[in-house]
Amino acid sequence: MIMYTSNLKWTKQEKLRTNKEKSLLNTNVKSDSYRNSPTNANLKGGLNDIGFRLVLIPFFGIAIPWITNMVDTLDVGSWNFKLSFLYTIGIAYIVWEGNRFLLFTLRNYFDWFNKPLQKIGALLLVVPFYTVPISVLLLSFWYRLFANVAPEWSKIWLATAIILICVVFIVHVYETVFLVKEAESEKLANARLEVARAEAELQGLKTQIDPHFIFNSLNTLSYFIDINSKKAKIFNQKLSDVYRYILQNRDRDLVLLVEELQFAQDYFAMLKVRYDDAMYLNHDLLEIDQYLVLPNCLQLLIENAVKHNEFSDQKPLKVNINLEKGYIIVKNNMSVKRSHSDYGIGLSNLDERSRLLFKRPLSILVENGYFIVKVPVKKV
Repeated sequence: MIMYTSNLKWTKQEKLRTNKEKSLLNTNVKSDSYRNSPTNANLKGGLNDIGFRLVLIPFFGIAIPWITNMVDTLDVGSWNFKLSFLYTIGIAYIVWEGNRFLLFTLRNYFDWFNKPLQKIGALLLVVPFYTVPISVLLLSFWYRLFANVAPEWSKIWLATAIILICVVFIVHVYETVFLVKEAESEKLANARLEVARAEAELQGLKTQIDPHFIFNSLNTLSYFIDINSKKAKIFNQKLSDVYRYILQNRDRDLVLLVEELQFAQDYFAMLKVRYDDAMYLNHDLLEIDQYLVLPNCLQLLIENAVKHNEFSDQKPLKVNINLEKGYIIVKNNMSVKRSHSDYGIGLSNLDERSRLLFKRPLSILVENGYFIVKVPVKKV
């Protein structure tokens, strides 16, 4: 008779679906929250450079008049002296904000990846043609308002040249930051695309499971209807219990190992209706409620063992399940059918899902007359 070493109930298993499991199975929530976050929206709409501007605009507004000796004619400490610096800070603000607006506007028409030459040409045209006239005009007014002398054009042109150099440097900083942000956004978009591709591929793999399982089960049920109606009724009841589990978990990427083990035992009990003492299942799994595993993985491996081996009451099929070093290990003795074909959809499906979700393949061994499959698990 079948050897079960645990007695688990469906109601108990449902309670074991913890919040930790849900967090592992719904990783897309984080990416969605990031996508809608203010920080990400800010990166899309512009650049959070307020602190940058609050520091550098007053700095340039004060430093450039000192460097060019424009304030030498003013009485240091007077209100006229202080107001003159407030005026030059205003010039720095107008020059900065105007170039910033032009830079952000140009980004809607040119980018470094698709139109690099047009981008350079636009910047070389727009930045000097805005910066130079504005700077010359406002600096000449400075002399009339605060120095009460005719404009010293040598100092004005020197200050304008310094302003233009500073503007070019700041534009370079802005463009560098934008390029970094665009590269990060591109990387994030590629990562999301890869996740979407993996999810689509995983969903496609899931849809292969049900038809495969139903096809084999209906063949068995048809066999019983013809030869033993009593067993057909029992088998049908077991089939409904097993298929209920498949329906409950078809939208889940991972399930608790304790649930999957109970499902495997129920599935094996269904097979026992047909094969009686020709097959045995044994496991030594204890304290497994903290592990997650691929849905239907144990059932697929048991089905694979039944499909590809010859067995009888005298030479029964023995399936052993244990947990070791991050893998659930399913081992069965081999007596390969003469009409043996490849392992088909079952193992390849399981291997693909394992690669997508665990980034690890199945480990398949043939050793000392045993067929061994190691399936990755994840600890909650």
